[in-house]
Amino acid sequence: MKTVLVFRTSVTKEKEVRQLSPLLDQLIEPKGRWNFDLEDCDNILRVESGPQVTKKIIALMNAFNHKCNELE
Repeated sequence: MKTVLVFRTSVTKEKEVRQLSPLLDQLIEPKGRWNFDLEDCDNILRVESGPQVTKKIIALMNAFNHKCNELE
C-alpha cells in the first residue's frame, strides 16, 4: 500500500536535486514517485511509496550531508 511521506530537508538547489535524483529513483519503488518543493520554506520532499522507505530516505539524505526529518 502506498502512502505519501513528507520530509523537511536542507536541499535548496536544483543542482542538489539532480545529484540525488538517480539515487531516489533507485530507492523508491518502480511505481513510486517523489518531488522536491524548493519554494517551500522547509524545502519539502514528498514521496509516494511504501512506509518502509522512511529510514532509507533519511539515511540517503544524511549520507549527502543534507538534513532530513519526516513531518507528521
